[in-house]
Amino acid sequence: MSNFKVFNTAYSFSTKGEIEFVDLTDKVQEAVSQSGIQNGIVHVFAPHATGILILTESDYGLLNDIKVLIEKFIPKHGVYMHPSNAHSHLRSVFLPPDKTLPVINGRAEFGTWQSLLFVETDVHPRRRTVIIQVIGETGK
Repeated sequence: MSNFKVFNTAYSFSTKGEIEFVDLTDKVQEAVSQSGIQNGIVHVFAPHATGILILTESDYGLLNDIKVLIEKFIPKHGVYMHPSNAHSHLRSVFLPPDKTLPVINGRAEFGTWQSLLFVETDVHPRRRTVIIQVIGETGK
């Protein structure tokens, strides 16, 4: 008979500023492993007004393409009413602060080339935290 469990943890890190990518893939796998949950979901949430999470290939060229796209989509030097970092907040409106992945046989499932990346959209270095919650059955 399986047991249902909820496991919560957090991971904190520092960023250097706008637009920086921080790979969280290993930290998510670590949390799933620590949880003892065999089958369920892992939800990762960045509780920040200017931070986002993306699932993509962690390739230097692609990450630079993403920077260009974000700048083109919501330019840093646009005309905004909010002072200093409106573009940072607007980027977070259109790109989500959370992702949910399946947990199968004790591992978070990623696509072949997928990594989970935090994207810093604020203009200054920041101390950031992501909350990782694993929910499911332990199989014990």
